[in-house]
Amino acid sequence: MLSRPAEAATPMQRLADRPELLDGPLEDVVALRGNLRDLRRVNRWLGGSALSRSALIALATGFHRDPRVGHLDWRERPITMLDVGTGSADIPVALVRWTDARGMHLEVEAIDVRHEIVDVAREVTAGVGAVKLEVADGPPLPYPDHAFDVAHMSLVAHHLEPNELEALLREMGRVSRVGVIVNDLERGRLAWLGAWLLARLLTRNRLTRHDAPLSVRRAYRAPELAQIAARVGLLEVSRTRGFLGHRYAIAFVHGVRGPSARDFSHGSSP
Repeated sequence: MLSRPAEAATPMQRLADRPELLDGPLEDVVALRGNLRDLRRVNRWLGGSALSRSALIALATGFHRDPRVGHLDWRERPITMLDVGTGSADIPVALVRWTDARGMHLEVEAIDVRHEIVDVAREVTAGVGAVKLEVADGPPLPYPDHAFDVAHMSLVAHHLEPNELEALLREMGRVSRVGVIVNDLERGRLAWLGAWLLARLLTRNRLTRHDAPLSVRRAYRAPELAQIAARVGLLEVSRTRGFLGHRYAIAFVHGVRGPSARDFSHGSSP
């Protein structure tokens, strides 16, 4: 029987200290707008928003079996969320519309460190009063302890080195009452190939073509991210994967030691 080459059996190592173009100067406004438009398409077509929704349901309803989590009655009062590194704020908009359609209410404070990005987000969120945008940086996050029910970030973690990610997760835990949601890419060779191909089929945008495959190389595998979160007292209670296995959303709570996290395929959550 033929064995696989050793290289093929070796997991893809994380590529550190190589920034994406989106992390550099954003002087080309046309390219930036195109890149953010591409990210909105990916979130919509490949289920990025749905992953965050599943994690929010886990925190709000407690479907993961631990009775101490999920005490929010989101039909009686608004749920408040901080979205860190919001980009176009398309995921907050999608979550607000989803909750509104079901007689619930979600209020989101969406922040990004780059004013150029927030300018684009203001256009995307026009008419959605439940999403408030601010230019803000962190850590430290400019909010008091327990200011929000949930702190959320999507496609942010892979931009950070482990010590930076740990510091941000600690702050997100500090400002949240119930828990933290992290939605990000899963590092792997198939995911890298998919990102490379999609970037060339989807767009000619130079930022997208450069950053998409690099984002996968810089991403944390879900167990790696959970380990970093555990160091700051955040414990995983649910994990949802995209239908292609390329992305995940993890819901964390504050030091609640319940059953082992379950790994749900996309669409299996309530």
